[in-house]
Amino acid sequence: MLRKLFLLLSFVPCMAFAQFDNHFENKTLRIDYYHFGTADTEQFALKEMMWEPVWGGSKTNLIDSLNYGTYMVVMMIPDSDMILYSRGYCTLFGEWQSTEEAQQTQKGFEETVLLPYPKEAVDIVFFSRSWEGEWIEKHRLSVDPASYFIAPAKQFGHPVFNAWIGNPNPSETVDIVILPDGYTQNEMEKFRKDCLFFVESLFKYAPYSRYRNSFSIRAVMVPSADSDVSKPGEHIYRNTALDFSFYTFDSERYLMSTNNKAIRDLAGQVPYDQIYVLVNTQKYGGGGIYNFYCSSASGNSFSSDIIIHEFGHGFAGLADEYYDDDTSYENFYNLDVEPWEPNITSLTDFGSKWQTLVGKDTPVPTPRNAGYDDRIGVFEGGGYCPKGMYSPKEDCLMKSFRGHVFCEVCEKAIEKMILFYTE
Repeated sequence: MLRKLFLLLSFVPCMAFAQFDNHFENKTLRIDYYHFGTADTEQFALKEMMWEPVWGGSKTNLIDSLNYGTYMVVMMIPDSDMILYSRGYCTLFGEWQSTEEAQQTQKGFEETVLLPYPKEAVDIVFFSRSWEGEWIEKHRLSVDPASYFIAPAKQFGHPVFNAWIGNPNPSETVDIVILPDGYTQNEMEKFRKDCLFFVESLFKYAPYSRYRNSFSIRAVMVPSADSDVSKPGEHIYRNTALDFSFYTFDSERYLMSTNNKAIRDLAGQVPYDQIYVLVNTQKYGGGGIYNFYCSSASGNSFSSDIIIHEFGHGFAGLADEYYDDDTSYENFYNLDVEPWEPNITSLTDFGSKWQTLVGKDTPVPTPRNAGYDDRIGVFEGGGYCPKGMYSPKEDCLMKSFRGHVFCEVCEKAIEKMILFYTE
């Protein structure tokens, strides 16, 4: 079944618009579920299903041919191999499994997947990528779209600010929803200005600068009771709309939230492909998880670079290229398996990565600090690993903020993702 499944996933169907019209309504099926376990166990359990009034994703690239992510959700016709929709993604739970805490206790997280709303009964299948890189089926749901237990998602009536509309058709653009955390009602004008700063920041970097009209960016104006956010390591706790906090997984600058319901309820007020949370704090920090959500501090001097770095994770699936930073992760990558991220390699299948961009006179591996700074190469160190993992250039925005640019490999990966959403 797995081999058949991913042969199908690699095939982009012809007559894609006709397929969408034949199988889907122009609205979204939202599935909220629980994801729990330990460092080496996991389980899925349904929480609830609902529908949102517009499908914000592509109507052409319905089947995920990129094979990115730690998890994949697949919509199938029951008792068949026919796939209607699939998407890869990552989660906070998946990162938590790499922490020391996961070795000692069981923990659960709430998560969400979005799919186009089916016209017929379907199976929703959740896959998890094993340590060996294989896709393993973990959970299967039977969904009857006519069920009265699939309720309409709540509409809260919060004002929406159109920060940038490159194309009003959600199925032809990358739709980003910006959410605020730690902005009080009196700071909503500051949030509006921060959203415009986000737009300015995004489009000053290539390749986004070349694809301005391929993006639409909307912000939901949701105030918090308190200004700023929680910093547990400093015994500071705030009451905010989305419960973002520093010291996620005991990493001081990791700025995330486990309040999935609040995030998804508010994001669902507009069509969206990507969620970005601007956090009203001057403390340096942020986070980004592929097809999950991104966040960054809006009041820090590195805000622009943080925005673009974290969005690289969440939107394009780019890995961190630094390798000497103190992180909370242990054994994050299996060095005997080629990582799925496009900008790092373990050299087990380098031919599937950026091998064609490496010059014939550039050694592989490529020595650092030896006159190859401006070349695409294969530099040891990346993905938090000082040995056994390699990155494409001496420096890049996915490693540091010194150069303020993406390397050619990351830029191509971002461009590929933009086209996946919009063509």
